[in-house]
Amino acid sequence: MLFRLLSCIATFLLAPSPFLYGAPAKPAKPKLVVAIIVDQFRYDYLTRFRADYHGGFDQFLTQGADFTNAFYQQVPTVTAVGHSIFLSGAMPSVSGIIGNAWYDRDEGKIVTSVCDWEQKQIGGGGGEAEGPKCTDADPASPKRLLVSTLGDELRTADAKSKVIGVSIKARGAILPSGHRAAGAYWFDDETGNFITSTFYVKELPGWANAFNSRKLAAQYLDRKWEGFPQWDFHAPAGSKLPYLNIPASPWGNELIEGFAEAALTGEQLGQRGVTDLLTVSFSSNDYVGHRTGPDAPEVRDMSIRTDQLLGKLFKQIDAKVGLRNTVVVLSADHGVAPTPEQAAQDKVPGGYLHADLEDAVTTALNRKFGKAPWLIPGAGETALYFNYDAFKTAKREEVLSAARDAILAIPQLHVARVYTREQMDNGIEGDFIARAEMNGYYPRRSGDLFLIFEPDYIPGSSGTSHFSPYAYDRHVPVLFMGPGIKPGHYNETIAPNDIAPTLATMLAIQTPSGSSGRVLTEMLTPP
Repeated sequence: MLFRLLSCIATFLLAPSPFLYGAPAKPAKPKLVVAIIVDQFRYDYLTRFRADYHGGFDQFLTQGADFTNAFYQQVPTVTAVGHSIFLSGAMPSVSGIIGNAWYDRDEGKIVTSVCDWEQKQIGGGGGEAEGPKCTDADPASPKRLLVSTLGDELRTADAKSKVIGVSIKARGAILPSGHRAAGAYWFDDETGNFITSTFYVKELPGWANAFNSRKLAAQYLDRKWEGFPQWDFHAPAGSKLPYLNIPASPWGNELIEGFAEAALTGEQLGQRGVTDLLTVSFSSNDYVGHRTGPDAPEVRDMSIRTDQLLGKLFKQIDAKVGLRNTVVVLSADHGVAPTPEQAAQDKVPGGYLHADLEDAVTTALNRKFGKAPWLIPGAGETALYFNYDAFKTAKREEVLSAARDAILAIPQLHVARVYTREQMDNGIEGDFIARAEMNGYYPRRSGDLFLIFEPDYIPGSSGTSHFSPYAYDRHVPVLFMGPGIKPGHYNETIAPNDIAPTLATMLAIQTPSGSSGRVLTEMLTPP
């Protein structure tokens, strides 16, 4: 017994003690987070073109976590909404970003998601004059985004952290990077420069001026797209925007990747002893996809080029920061519908919508209530805005109900559902489409009638678009790669809203204020 007692005492004294050595060390925070969003990139582009990927997408799919069933849960599925969700996790019903543009009743104007006439452009050719309609050429800021982003919370946790956003589109640079970014930069069709606004800085930093001084956009005007010589990237004769067509070319994404590299070096991102955030939105895929549709060879070529550009960017990150010190996430802001021509070839119902919806509604209301300016023309993407001054002769509920009946009575409009503002205010229940409408509804900014077209029917007469609650517009990649992430394919259904709270948990910072997503714990490695 004495021998056993002495043995126990010896074992206790020789064993590692938590009091001597402390608790297990927490994994170090990454030096850099790179959040990439590819504008108009359906999930099936990863699988259809997999054999052609040998760069960044290949790294994601072999070394990272691939969530195969990520679906947006709101309408409309458009650029501003997807970019706002990406690093806020917030639905439009909370963030206030209900579309690329909407009618602001307080201002009495159509506004874009980021236009801000209180600011001025920095580095561009103009865009300082206020007009009756806010456009993509106007100065911009994140003031219309009502919630915080991952970058905002990162800077709250450590004010020394830097957040930089880069895109061709202003909304693609601004909405993911948030309110407290050190800079958000986008392309100017007039000068070919990357520009910003006075919301961020009084003048472009030296590294941005140095990049712009290379005049790369001018060099791309005469370059031919290998395999697609019919594409011409010169602006129309007489245009004051000589670089108008550069975004709809492979060189648009090359400009974005090059400027992102310049920001990485110029701002010393991930190289300053704190965690920094770089957001990059590749916009050119969207411009090309609208013209051609998802089944065109140009889309395949753009996808392969994006893979190569990602690989190039990752090499620079590895050289400057180390990929072992970097968390990278990639998603898309939306998918896209097949062209009606392709739908017909596949024997699927679909087509272009040629009927004038606004004219049909106005005619029906004039007949029932008397002639009046019932609508705000061109105010919504998938909703109708009514002129409330016209309601003096009839109650709003009666007018909206009559307009709804008129729309559903016209078969060539191919409208599957119509919801009224009263229905939305009372809360509609039902399937995924009804839930998507509620997730996209913000009363002070949303319209009065909300339309869902039948699958594969789109407005216009050529090309294709995206805005619907159908899978081709909602199914997008969600890919993670880096320290603390368990590689593999994860087939459970998730939402892009889950990205922001997951990154916040990995960084041990506050979840963005409007987030509705969950933490993707299944891919996180234990400490």
